[in-house]
Amino acid sequence: MRRLPLTAPLVTAAALLLAACGTTEPAADDAKESAEAITLTDASGAKVELDGPAKKVVGTEWNVVEQLISLGVDPVGVADVKGYKTWDSAVPLKNEPKDIGTRGEPSMDTIAALQPDLIVATTDLQPNAVKQLRKVAPVLEVKSADAADPVGRMLANLDLIAEATGTTERATTLKKDFDATLAEGKKALADAGLDGAEIAFADGYVNANQVSVRPYTSGSLIGGVNERLGLKNAWKLEGDEAYGLAATDVEGLTDLGEVQFVYIGNDDDASSDPFGKELAGNSVWKSLPFVKSGDVHRLDDGIWMFGGTGSMEAYTDALVAALTK
Repeated sequence: MRRLPLTAPLVTAAALLLAACGTTEPAADDAKESAEAITLTDASGAKVELDGPAKKVVGTEWNVVEQLISLGVDPVGVADVKGYKTWDSAVPLKNEPKDIGTRGEPSMDTIAALQPDLIVATTDLQPNAVKQLRKVAPVLEVKSADAADPVGRMLANLDLIAEATGTTERATTLKKDFDATLAEGKKALADAGLDGAEIAFADGYVNANQVSVRPYTSGSLIGGVNERLGLKNAWKLEGDEAYGLAATDVEGLTDLGEVQFVYIGNDDDASSDPFGKELAGNSVWKSLPFVKSGDVHRLDDGIWMFGGTGSMEAYTDALVAALTK
């Protein structure tokens, strides 16, 4: 899907900073370089060795690109630049990176020409592609998603990328800002009498004139944020082990009762808003309780549902504004 990477198996990511040492006392310049040397263990279990904090970085997936930008590292290469600008304007690119191809099939030649210090990928990328990338530059794989702890996984990935780029202080600030935004949002919802309110977030798309609906269960990143805001996930469907996503159709929405139905569309993608377009005249859709009560909310474009702290803060602000207006 244009908005979703493939799922990946569970791998635990850990990070360790090591200083190199020698049998003789090094010169001053050598000592400085040794002190900055970084060794990390990524989500695949591979050791990633860097001479120092990575500056020229390539991102093969939009969530890691967002995290790099948030950490103050402008990536030199990004997969599907146009798509990123369309779907993740909440954390916009500040430079004009080289487009390295699609998220699933990045161009090895294009990446090699950039001579990066580091390539940041996710465990969604095919192992053969990662193997080829490791011949170009060090590759740091982060776990794409984890339905067991979606918010925790996002923050752990942020920390790992920060260690690789020497931006741990910035990561600490980002996490504090994220916690503060959620705390403020939770209070605003509680003050509006919405503490414990049921919410059903979904996205939808049209293929061959058929409307498909993708529910975001409590194992999704959006679902994890909703629960931290004091809301209750209304979906009874089971999501996948990585992204916490399920599948249904318009008839499946009849299992929902009096809920707040929330989604994100995109004006640049004609198939991304079936709730506001294709289903507008559908008798099943019009009969749903939340449609009758006007509790259907389309949030702002450009909030990446699988992004980092920046997207989730933008989501929180937009959600609170929609539910409390």
